[in-house]
Amino acid sequence: MGSLFNLSLLALAMLAFAGNSLLCRVALKGGAMDAASFTTVRLVSGAITLAALVWLQRKPSAQGARTAALPGDGWSALALFVYAAGFSFAYLSMSAATGALLLFGAVQATMIAWGLYRGERLSPQQMGGFVLAVAGLVVLMLPGVAAPGLVGSAAMLGAGVAWGAYSLLGRRQPAHGGADPTAVTAGNFIRTVPMALVLSAVALPQLHITSSGLVFAFASGALTSGVGYAVWYRVLPTLQATHAATMQLSVPVIAAVGGVVLLGEAATWPMALSGCAILGGIGLVIWKKA
Repeated sequence: MGSLFNLSLLALAMLAFAGNSLLCRVALKGGAMDAASFTTVRLVSGAITLAALVWLQRKPSAQGARTAALPGDGWSALALFVYAAGFSFAYLSMSAATGALLLFGAVQATMIAWGLYRGERLSPQQMGGFVLAVAGLVVLMLPGVAAPGLVGSAAMLGAGVAWGAYSLLGRRQPAHGGADPTAVTAGNFIRTVPMALVLSAVALPQLHITSSGLVFAFASGALTSGVGYAVWYRVLPTLQATHAATMQLSVPVIAAVGGVVLLGEAATWPMALSGCAILGGIGLVIWKKA
């Protein structure tokens, strides 16, 4: 029963991560909201949701105690903000499938490249997988394959690098004051709110918000980000590191299927082949480490 429950939570987390791409794309594709406002509402609603979850998880004896220092740190918050902003602006010009593949590939490439820089060694099979994944990213950005555009591709790749940096910072720095990962994530989300407000102020001439856009952005922040991260941290301790990494290979696939089925996006063979190269190459690296 416990294994089935954890499997259900894992599936829910993967659906939530893929849902971020779908919600952002449907809001921006239909012109329901501008990218800066989507970023701000997503981060604010995510911060509120995570803070509420942390408060609810506290022991009754601790709820009345004096508030401790805010968990997390400024650098992690900056990386989180850059990810969220790049993610939103990138989806102005690309499909959910293309964006998810670029994002996921950039995240993993960043973390693998950092490991190489820090002295980790890859076997020939792992190095071949890394090269295959990078080649898939390059092909995905070629004209006529998925047509994401140079600006959009750069924004999504930047978002992927930022999320990879956020993950690396989280691994290097223990939770402040013994706080659990959900509390640290809540603290980082809260720190992004002033940054997001500045972004919205700068982009004020492009301000465009509809009721449907607000619903999509709130769902992305509160549900697929806030609750999604909380569920992921709940099930993560039950998984081996390599299994956790392998499970995340499903996210671009779910986003691609969702984009085709729910958003009516086109599925092309070149995009499918480049996606297989990205996911297969990363899979080779992870499988060898196992």
